[in-house]
Amino acid sequence: MKTLDKIPTSKIGRTTELVKTGAKIGANYLKYYSKKAVNPSMDRSSLDEDNATDIYDGLKSLKGSALKVAQMLSMDKSLLPGAYVEKFSLAQFSVPPLSAPLVRKTFKKYQGAFPEEIYDTFSKDSVNAASIGQVHRATKDGKELAVKIQYPGVAESIGSDLAMVKPIAIKMFNLKGDDSKRYFSEVEDKLTEETDYTLEVKQSVEITEACSHIPNLKFPKYYPELSSKRIITMDWMTGQHLSEFAKTDFSAETGNKLGQTLWDFYMFQMHGLKAVHADPHPGNFLISKDHELIAIDFGCIKEIVDEFYQPYFELAIPENINDPATFKEKLFLLEILRDDDSEKEITYFSALFHEMLSLFTKPFQEKTFDFSDPGFWDEISSLSEKYSNDKELRKMNGNRGSKHFLYINRTFFGLYNLLHDLKATVNTHEYVKYLEEKGFKNHSAL
Repeated sequence: MKTLDKIPTSKIGRTTELVKTGAKIGANYLKYYSKKAVNPSMDRSSLDEDNATDIYDGLKSLKGSALKVAQMLSMDKSLLPGAYVEKFSLAQFSVPPLSAPLVRKTFKKYQGAFPEEIYDTFSKDSVNAASIGQVHRATKDGKELAVKIQYPGVAESIGSDLAMVKPIAIKMFNLKGDDSKRYFSEVEDKLTEETDYTLEVKQSVEITEACSHIPNLKFPKYYPELSSKRIITMDWMTGQHLSEFAKTDFSAETGNKLGQTLWDFYMFQMHGLKAVHADPHPGNFLISKDHELIAIDFGCIKEIVDEFYQPYFELAIPENINDPATFKEKLFLLEILRDDDSEKEITYFSALFHEMLSLFTKPFQEKTFDFSDPGFWDEISSLSEKYSNDKELRKMNGNRGSKHFLYINRTFFGLYNLLHDLKATVNTHEYVKYLEEKGFKNHSAL
């Protein structure tokens, strides 16, 4: 893959790159409508393909927050056309890496020394490049290490990057008015945290220690003394990315084993730690040769505050979701219904979220759940299509829900998709014993 000798770091430089991308998209629309004039039955698939390619190509040269947002969107396969999901998912672990000279220069700036002055060996070529940083292999004192280096300018450009993608997000999610600022503020805060590698090492050590008792789950060891705010050094872990493993001919027993581990890991975090690894895409998980799950990235950790946790998980209980008064009360607590709503809006959004939550909480309603069930995913696709084409919804204020929904929903969508990829059937209550082993008693009403 072609390497990058430089990344635009100034606001003007990054904006210029996006303007070029916008011009390409405009040309794609002209080409599409010209062809459609000749062939009215032509669908949008070619337009989606061209736009997805040009947007991704523009973002991958910039790296950073804009590319991270594309990666986040790719995790929700029901939101975007397939062409975008396929292209944006490349941001997980397949983007052009920095060139060897730029790596040395960047490393020296961050760490105060060149790589060869710190490690016994250091690979000049990246083995994995993603949206915010890239990974190199190294050795020191007989240990095989992975060294993650943050791209230059990423931390400083978060605000300006988000300002560039904000108009697209506002249109996509039907946001209106100043009230939408809280959502963008939440994204900016989490992205800022993700660029603080000192915080990531701290979070990684804490979660590793807290979850080490869960079977079939492995973590790398982290080395704070070889890390800094823009560099992370950890053990090199050998395995296959989950997305690649999912394409192999694995047995149902193996898929269920890995899926159970994944489910228990996330439920332990949700209900015990009240803080969760909110970036569950396939690039953050490896599968070992012994079919163990290896979690390798804890840059995005979302704290789950009690005022959100309680009503959110109480709506996973059938008696609550099916009792109109209780359901309405929880929707106000979760900021889905608002004090300034009209009766029409209350009726409309109550029905919409009852339908959505009844579907998305299905795994919690049964002792075992089959995430490969095509009926479940067909229902999700049908519901998404129904409301994406609902003209009535476009007229209403789309600013619905607490800011905490952004990363918690992202976590569940990502988790469900990973479990689907593994074709896993899981015991949805088994995690409780791991909570009890650690002394967590009042974990949930579930």
